[in-house]
Amino acid sequence: MKHDLPQQRRGLTAIDAITALLVILLTMQVWLLSATLDAFLAGHTEAALPGAIVSGILFAACFAMYVFIRRVDRDARPRD
Repeated sequence: MKHDLPQQRRGLTAIDAITALLVILLTMQVWLLSATLDAFLAGHTEAALPGAIVSGILFAACFAMYVFIRRVDRDARPRD
């Protein structure tokens, strides 16, 4: 059982780091969407497509990190 403790700590450290990165990326995505919507409503329609593309990329990155967190959490939990 003592051997599993470092594995759990590494898992928790990875989860904490990814969670912090997720918060930053999601904050950026909300800012990007609000800025793109503001520009679009002001009549600058050329900003809509690049904003949507970058937002989709951010969504994909956040989803990949979510999947990574699930896998690390599953691996770090002690087996019964």
